Amino acid sequence: MAIVQPSSTPAPLDLRGVSIQDGYWSSFIGLVRNTVIPYQWEALNDRLPDTEPSHVMRNFRIAAGLEKGDFGGFFFQDTDLYKWLEAVGYSLAAAPDPDLERIADEAIDLLASAQQADGYLNTYFAVAQPGRRWTNLLDCHEMYTAGHLIEAAVAYYQGTGKTKLLDVAKRFADHIDSLFGSEPGKLRGYDGHQEIELALVKLYEVTGEPRYLNLASFLIDERGQQPHFFLAEWEQRGRVSAWSPGVVQKTPPALAYHQAHQPVREQEVAVGHAVRAVYMYTAMADLALHKGDAGLLEACRRLWNSMVRKQMYVNGSIGSTHHGEAFTFDYDLPNDTNYSETCASIGLIFFARRMLQLEIKGEYGDVMERALFNTVTAGMAGDGRSFFYVNPMEVWPAASEGNPGKHHVKSVRQGWYACACCPPNVSRLLSSLGQYVYTSSSDTLYTHLFIGSEANVTLAGRNVSVKLSSELPWKGNVSITIGAADGSGAFTLALRVPAWSKGSTFAVNGEAITPEIRDGYAYFSRDWQTGDVLSALYAMMPERIYAHPNVRANAGRVALQRGPLVYCLEEIDNGAPLANVMLPADADIEIAMRGDTVVLQADGCRQIESDADQLYRTSAPRLEKQRITAIPYTRWGNRGQGEMQVWIREKI
Repeated sequence: MAIVQPSSTPAPLDLRGVSIQDGYWSSFIGLVRNTVIPYQWEALNDRLPDTEPSHVMRNFRIAAGLEKGDFGGFFFQDTDLYKWLEAVGYSLAAAPDPDLERIADEAIDLLASAQQADGYLNTYFAVAQPGRRWTNLLDCHEMYTAGHLIEAAVAYYQGTGKTKLLDVAKRFADHIDSLFGSEPGKLRGYDGHQEIELALVKLYEVTGEPRYLNLASFLIDERGQQPHFFLAEWEQRGRVSAWSPGVVQKTPPALAYHQAHQPVREQEVAVGHAVRAVYMYTAMADLALHKGDAGLLEACRRLWNSMVRKQMYVNGSIGSTHHGEAFTFDYDLPNDTNYSETCASIGLIFFARRMLQLEIKGEYGDVMERALFNTVTAGMAGDGRSFFYVNPMEVWPAASEGNPGKHHVKSVRQGWYACACCPPNVSRLLSSLGQYVYTSSSDTLYTHLFIGSEANVTLAGRNVSVKLSSELPWKGNVSITIGAADGSGAFTLALRVPAWSKGSTFAVNGEAITPEIRDGYAYFSRDWQTGDVLSALYAMMPERIYAHPNVRANAGRVALQRGPLVYCLEEIDNGAPLANVMLPADADIEIAMRGDTVVLQADGCRQIESDADQLYRTSAPRLEKQRITAIPYTRWGNRGQGEMQVWIREKI
């Protein structure tokens, strides 16, 4: 089966045609392949000591009739296995592993045996609620769960060529298509947690079956229409939520929380649950691409601007509050209570890549890079065996323990979660990283992320191999070498010019060149030949970052950044409390090496209390000199428990 892609738009390269060989990222990919995927398999089988149980594989055995027992976990527990299988599919595409493939095949055999005769597959409804299918789309995530099955099936098919899981997914998608739609007799409904919409587009891309694309389009366009489906469904089930069985609710469902308050084409502000939002925006961009839908594209642009320019943290994370894991309002970006779920940044990366397919603009690549280099990798410990669900801007361990409003903020990563959406999400993204480095059109190769890799691509009818070398994130040196290029004829190499680079120079075969720079990309067109080298040097000086004046949490504060990395202070380097550390406005920010890591240092000061026995006093605090050390945010929390802070008080 061939990938269906509009011929006039850039497309990601086939993952099997991209080999990542990078001094920084290869260690992450190797960690996922060799440690995280096996570790998560143990978690799915409840074989990890001192961690919350997963229940996943046992649920499938019960649903398949191989074991007796009760369902365990959340309504959507099946997705932990599906995301694991998706990561395995990507990993096998890059590096075949017969033992891993055998384990995955056995898991696929098990889940296939749990599929019901009509194509339906969901262990919660098979075991705990038989006969209650599709009666609570708001709460129970049936389509969300199906979506992750579909994504796993597409990835595993592309990685191995095997169709068993793909056949399972197609049968389930066909079942859903037979029930939902605008045709007479069908349900005009949609899921409370968006996901299936983007998954159906992927299924369309590998099968060419337009019914899947049309179903995705229906689910997007039906959302928010009146009469509101969620309100009618709520009334029909007696105003009872699956989260509070037997309790009649007085307040109807919050439609904005589910991005169902308006038709999606009319929405202008990013609201509600952050992960659901970016999954939906990703599907909207997919549909705008495949259907040439200008209205959806314009909605995507509005929602992107609302989210990125008014509601995104400096580390590329989104979701300001733990109440619903949600957006709040413009410029409300608290540092010590933010949620910033790892999954939300991953969804933001999905959305950014789709927008880059729709229109080549540096802002999309910049945000994709910011979220990847900072939040996503911070969500996993250096040993690959513990994870953050929440990615705070500031941590005070005593407050996390003693303040109920900050219990969600952790100072130590956890081994696993009962709701374990983030760890396998990290695995599937890092395993598929080759799909985010480049896109290509008929005559142009776009480089969006500077991650060392080799790739094969057809440009201007020529078979071309390229080798991308990169010293990011520590140095700004980047080069692309044409490994082989058959025939002749001009094609274009386009490099993103990062917003963090305040000065960039370029050369071809060692000769300086001034390219056309358009919308954040530098374009180099010529009859490229084997052995040609395009090189770039991006300026990578430490920078002070200041927030918009409406971001009250950061008034009088400054953050540090160098290249794509945001930096933070840790207690182990700077002492506690970090809130008393101040960085003078005129202090020089110096670069130092600590092992393989660039740290930033400066001469700062600390506020000293002269009378510790008094809660309030009239005398001004004293200041004493202190050397300040900042480390990359992505590496915080790997040296024991302690305070952490991104935004630093600035002394004028």
